[in-house]
Amino acid sequence: MSFESLRTQLNEAATTFADGPGALEGILLGMVDDVDRAVSEPLEIFPVCHHSPASAVAMARRLRDKQPKVIYLELCEDMAPLLTELRNCRLPVAVQSFSSEVEGFPAEWAPLSVVAPITEASAEYQAIAYALDTPGVELVLVDRSSDHVFQWQPPESRHADEDALHGDAVGVEIGDLRPRFAELEEHLLHHGKVRHWSEWWHQYVELPLGDSDHDTYRQVMFLIGSLFRRLAPGDPHRVSVDEDRERYMWTRMREHLAAAGADPADCLYVCGAFHAASRVAEFGVDGNEGFVISPRSATKWQHGLIPSSHAAIEAQFGLAAGSVSIAATEWAKNLKRTKVKPFQLAGQAGGKKAKKPAALPGPAAELAAADQLSGFLQRPPVLDRLDEAELLGWSVEIVRAARRNGYLASTADAIAVFETSILLAGLRDRARPTPYDFQDAAVTCIEKDVVPGRRDVRRLVEIMMGGDRIGQVGYDALPPLARDVHDRLAPLDLKLQQRGVQRALLDIASHPELEPCSNLLWMLRYLLPHGAARPIMGERKLGERPIQESWDLALGTHQRSLIELGYEGVSIEQVVEQRLRRNAYDPQATTATVLEAVEDAIRYLHSPRLAGELGIRALEVLSAERTVDGAPEVLRRSRRLLAYYRTNEPVLPQWIESFVRTGYAHYCTLLPTAFTDEEAGVDQVAAMLGFLFSMESLALSLGCDRTQLELAVAQSHPEEPSKVALLWAAQVHLGGLSRADLRARCDDLLRNPLSLPSYPRYLSGFVHALEPVPSLVDFVVETISNAFAHLPDPLLLPWLPSLISTLRSRGAQFVPLLIREAGRLFPGRLPALDEWTPPWHDQPAPAAVRRTTGTGLALLAAHPATCDALADLLGCEGAWQAAPSGVALLSRHPDTARALEALLAT
Repeated sequence: MSFESLRTQLNEAATTFADGPGALEGILLGMVDDVDRAVSEPLEIFPVCHHSPASAVAMARRLRDKQPKVIYLELCEDMAPLLTELRNCRLPVAVQSFSSEVEGFPAEWAPLSVVAPITEASAEYQAIAYALDTPGVELVLVDRSSDHVFQWQPPESRHADEDALHGDAVGVEIGDLRPRFAELEEHLLHHGKVRHWSEWWHQYVELPLGDSDHDTYRQVMFLIGSLFRRLAPGDPHRVSVDEDRERYMWTRMREHLAAAGADPADCLYVCGAFHAASRVAEFGVDGNEGFVISPRSATKWQHGLIPSSHAAIEAQFGLAAGSVSIAATEWAKNLKRTKVKPFQLAGQAGGKKAKKPAALPGPAAELAAADQLSGFLQRPPVLDRLDEAELLGWSVEIVRAARRNGYLASTADAIAVFETSILLAGLRDRARPTPYDFQDAAVTCIEKDVVPGRRDVRRLVEIMMGGDRIGQVGYDALPPLARDVHDRLAPLDLKLQQRGVQRALLDIASHPELEPCSNLLWMLRYLLPHGAARPIMGERKLGERPIQESWDLALGTHQRSLIELGYEGVSIEQVVEQRLRRNAYDPQATTATVLEAVEDAIRYLHSPRLAGELGIRALEVLSAERTVDGAPEVLRRSRRLLAYYRTNEPVLPQWIESFVRTGYAHYCTLLPTAFTDEEAGVDQVAAMLGFLFSMESLALSLGCDRTQLELAVAQSHPEEPSKVALLWAAQVHLGGLSRADLRARCDDLLRNPLSLPSYPRYLSGFVHALEPVPSLVDFVVETISNAFAHLPDPLLLPWLPSLISTLRSRGAQFVPLLIREAGRLFPGRLPALDEWTPPWHDQPAPAAVRRTTGTGLALLAAHPATCDALADLLGCEGAWQAAPSGVALLSRHPDTARALEALLAT
């Protein structure tokens, strides 16, 4: 095709505006060369822009006219097997490649995810629907594979983005036409009198190309792609990747042409306009053959369809909010205006059901393409006349929606929105208000105040224009795991595919067949995000059987998460086991997290094998730990597991016996250091003592030595008051300190003015001592009572907030014990309090001194306390009595006394 006339005009324009030919001339003429090269290619190139109604209409029209036998589509080549499942979905959905275990990529990148969203108003869907439902047509995906997406991605570019449905997946978009040069985009928006790129594209590309013929559409899109490519170099790495993608696609197309023997005239290449105006040497069916495609890595990829939404597409590709919904509305209007019949997959969910597939007429005769650019660029824009009925309908509908959402809108506001829309369109040099003009007018006229929690008017306009349409993957297109979940939850009689929250009531006592559903729901709660399966009534504890449960289920809302579980295994139990192993064998795993995995293996899978394997892992992690940060959690979980095995198993598993032995020796070794370490809190030290004291009997029966614990306590010399109190409690438990001595030490603290400010910390230590030594609860009540009884008001009142905060923050789990003990000790009525004497003040009278006289044995006379202790142990009562002539019994039977003397002497 000859573009000499256009070249001459652009050369004159460059000379006029740039004072002579130069860089501007090179850019303008280079753009014409790009268009000429793309149009002259024997293999027809069809440039598109993703989610563009004009591209979709032009694609549907061209497919009916040309009826190609082969369609080459710019989409990851490994996604091809999934496209047939689109007929079982309600658009928009996204084709996804997913990998949870990476090989050949940095481990921190995992999981890897690539998505390619597809909407009904997109040119690629028209091509897919035509190819899959037309006999004899082959669809070939030619873009780089999902593995190459990450091979060509720089390591520093990975980042987490939890926005919308696509999460942190890498988006693959057909027809990337957004300028990558900030100054260029700013210039276009400023002179176009628009706020964002989506509005500029709608005004200056969508509307002019909506009714254009095929040649005009192609040449204009080639020109736009070349313009952005030449004026927006962008990131050098991204430019390099773009060029490699173009080499990749042309290499794949030439390989297919050679293998299939297809005629390039019967083929159609659908790609983004940015890539259509390519200048790489490999361009065209006769391009160079030097590009070598690197092999894929060892990463195993899973493929599936996930639900998408207009908001997710906008967030991932940087489009303006509501632009995809507006594009869907424009697509419907274009079809009605142009009378073009779109292609739709047979049986497409959510679409109009055709009575019978319409037969395609014969292909239209190909006419020689002419230069359409010159006329298009010289022709003034055609101003659409104002559609008053449409604008009036919008105005009335937005006022109705605003009133439903709490705005004080009226008919006067509808008139104001109507007139303001026309005014804004006139200020922006357009005769017909666009949806964006109408949105600005509605915000100006209706949103006079902003109320928290109320939807803003801008969002109401988006909903009115089509809303955030969310797609759905049909049952037949789900992976085996997701289908299995739906089948196993069928007894609940719920529409699990439906979006929103549904209530499930499980009376397991009356219907035991619902217990498998309960087990599955608890596993889904463990695996899926919060809100997908939320228990309202019921809990899952070790060793307990469910009776009644109530659940709020939103599996349809979280369909993507359920689908991605199918990439990790073929059953929900397999995925749970893999997750538990992954958590337990993580390099950062602690003993507490591994014990949690052991509990989950018992609660969810009822698997003694897996619990034993993870228990051995917990033993390994505990032996390697050098800190006591997780001691409280280890204590709680080990107690629960020990109680479960004692009540449900005939003998303790070997791993838990080894865990108790190792933990006893481990915490004995770390105890002296923890008492003096500033980073080890009182909670951790109390938990260590709790483990040692509560597991002591089992540890000693398994061969541990109590001397190790006694030495650890003897070597502990804390300075912090709360830890000192813990040490005193431990000494009382071990018998190294009597209660009388402990009471005396506390009295000394109360009498010493210098120790009063730190007394609350001693009390905090005593409260935490209830964990390892619960028998001290009466002493803690006594200590607190003495503080209230003896402290003067000037010291007591400032100290009360500190005491309350100490009990509230550090001893919340022990406060009920203290209250129960206080209720037992203190009188129940207020009048009795005046005459009440604390039990710790009501000391028993000293026993009379027992003496012996006569000719009794010297050992008993010299050490009567030993005999008194033995008498108390045997329950004997009475006192020593003097015999006038010695003890007759001992005189008559001396052998018994001598044997006792010999026994006590040893």
